[in-house]
Amino acid sequence: MVRAAVLPAVSQPLIVTEIEIPAPGPGQVRVRLAAAGVCHSDLSLSNGTLRQPVPVVLGHEGAGTVIEVGEGVTAVAPGDRVVLNWAPSCGACHFCALDEPWLCANAGAGATAPYAKLASDGSELYAGLGTAVFAEETVVPENAILPLPDGIPLTDAALLGCAVLTGYGAVHHAARVRGGESVAVFGVGGVGLSVLQSARIADAGPVIAVDVSPAKEELARAAGATDFLLASDDTAKQIRKLTGGYGADVAIECVGRADTIRTAWSSTRRGGRTTVVGIGGADQVVTFSALELFYFGRTLSGCVYGNSDPARDLPVLAEHIRAGRLDLGAMVTERIGLEGIPAAFSAMSRGVGGRALVVF
Repeated sequence: MVRAAVLPAVSQPLIVTEIEIPAPGPGQVRVRLAAAGVCHSDLSLSNGTLRQPVPVVLGHEGAGTVIEVGEGVTAVAPGDRVVLNWAPSCGACHFCALDEPWLCANAGAGATAPYAKLASDGSELYAGLGTAVFAEETVVPENAILPLPDGIPLTDAALLGCAVLTGYGAVHHAARVRGGESVAVFGVGGVGLSVLQSARIADAGPVIAVDVSPAKEELARAAGATDFLLASDDTAKQIRKLTGGYGADVAIECVGRADTIRTAWSSTRRGGRTTVVGIGGADQVVTFSALELFYFGRTLSGCVYGNSDPARDLPVLAEHIRAGRLDLGAMVTERIGLEGIPAAFSAMSRGVGGRALVVF
């Protein structure tokens, strides 16, 4: 038996309790978690913005050590340090054939079948986004495991599983930021901090961070922001002022709100690129006029998991970390236990702090 944070039903409080996880079956791997990041997607799953069968053990951003493997597993062995991939691609669907593994049609299969039981009454539990890392241990398919390159602290490596791959990919794959381009980043949470560091790696400038909280300025500047703006009705005007009157070459929205997306779009120059990373609800509707779509010639695009291929990108990120260009620890503003997740959710919904990290 292991301890886990269980969501019994949508919008109900998390319960820290003991669960029973079976031994890994064929093609499965059991991992003892070192740490798990608390991501906004977990909050969205808990409140019903994103759908997930319940009761469920949430958490999808994690790293740990392999303790047992099932029959046929060859990629890893007990003792290996690993990062979990919450969206493993199947390699066979239409999107994988197009070399777009981040859009894999079968990536969410692990979240739709029970994987464990409550120790108290034997009730079946689902794995949040197929990974269930808000627990001391988890069992996942072999293709959801990424070997962790040498030289990276295991605890901080949890952030590689979502925030860093998403933020780095948003800059380098989705928006394709080039050196010298101006970048406006909306939302300085875990993903936003990763975007800022990645923009610095891309040698972008100026890099303008926008957030509702003045307390985020120090975090933003440490991550690479050259300017910091408090979100307001004239944010777009302020960004144009900082970019020679034109607007940012690239705007990256990490919030998932209609008004923020609209502002990010309006902050982008003619012919610029607006990339939406934040996950909003179906009720968040963004409107544009046909005339402005023609006149401004901007590109608006979504971004799933940073448009990343984790197997390809993880070694690249590891090299940036070893070279000191990417600082995982600087993104973490709080280290907590399982009992601290509800407070981390509350802080996230209020726009407080960077990434909270559950450390086992």
